[in-house]
Amino acid sequence: SLSDWSSDVCSSDLKSTREPTAPRERSGRDNRRVPTVRRLLLGLIGTGIQASRSPLMHEREAAAHGVHCLYQRLDLDRIPGHAEALPQLLEAAERVGFAGLNITHPCKQSVMAHLSSLSEDATDVGAVNTVVFRDGRREGHNTDWWAFRASMQAGLPTADLTHVVQLGAGGAGAATAYAVLRMGATVLEIVDTDPARAEALASRLAARFPGHVRTSRDVARALTAATGLVHATPTGMVAHPGLPLDAALLRRELWVAEVVYFPLDTALLREARARGCRTLDGSGMALWQAVEAFRLFTGLTANPDRMRQFFVEAGQDPT
Repeated sequence: SLSDWSSDVCSSDLKSTREPTAPRERSGRDNRRVPTVRRLLLGLIGTGIQASRSPLMHEREAAAHGVHCLYQRLDLDRIPGHAEALPQLLEAAERVGFAGLNITHPCKQSVMAHLSSLSEDATDVGAVNTVVFRDGRREGHNTDWWAFRASMQAGLPTADLTHVVQLGAGGAGAATAYAVLRMGATVLEIVDTDPARAEALASRLAARFPGHVRTSRDVARALTAATGLVHATPTGMVAHPGLPLDAALLRRELWVAEVVYFPLDTALLREARARGCRTLDGSGMALWQAVEAFRLFTGLTANPDRMRQFFVEAGQDPT
C-alpha cells in the first residue's frame, strides 16, 4: 500500500542516506547557487518502470563523486490508485527527504499541477520529467527535449528535417516535438490516438513555431511525404509490446527515431532496419536526460561517457 511504501522509505538505511551534511555550492546552468550533497535519495515515478536503468546510472555516477545515493522505483503499477496516487507520492517523497524525482509515463504532464515552479524549458515544452525538492518547494524541469536533440545530433546528424511525422503527443512527445522544431524542422506533423491531444500540442507549439506544425489523423497519408519518423508513445516498451503502426508504411528513405529504451531494440526499430531505414534507438535520450537531471539533483557535473557505461551495464544486469 501507499502507507507501506512511505514506511519503507523511512527505514534506517534511507534515514542515514539523508542525514544532514554541510553542503557545498556550485553555480547551475541557470546561474543560481545549487547545493551539492554527500548523501542522496532519489526516485522514479511511472508505470512499467521495473526495467528502468535510471537507478544504477544515478547511483553509480553519484558514487564516482563520493556521494552515497539510493534511487528507488516508485512503480504506479504496484501502488494502489496507480496514476491517481501521484499527489500522495509527491507529498510522501518530499516528507521523507527525497532530493528529487524523475517522472515518466503517464505523469509528465499531470505532475505540473502539483509543482511550485516550472523552468523555462518545462514551460515551453509543456511537460516535466524532473522534479527537484529544494527549500520547501517543488521545481519542475524538462531535460528530455535537449536530450533528444543531443541524441539526434550524435546519432542522425544528417537527418532530413523537411517533413517529420511524430507518433505521440504525450509528455515524451511534447519534448521530442519541441526538440525537432528547435532543430529547424520545416514541417512537423503530429499523430496521436487522441486527436484532441495532438491538436492541443500542435496549438501550443504553433505559438512558438508558427507555420511549422500541423496534425493528422491518418498516419499512412502523413508518412507519404515524410522524410523522418519520431516515435514517442509507450508502444514497444516491455509493458506495452508491439508496433505503433503498420510496418508496411516504413520505407528506406525514412529515418526513424525511437524514445523507448527498454527494450533498447524495439519491434519498430527492427522493422525499420529490415526495410533499410536509418534508425536511432532511445539510449541517447535516456543518457542525456539523466546527465542533466543528475546536475539538477546534485549540483555536480556528470561524466557522460561514464554514465553511458553505467547505462550499458544496467542493461546487462539480470535483475
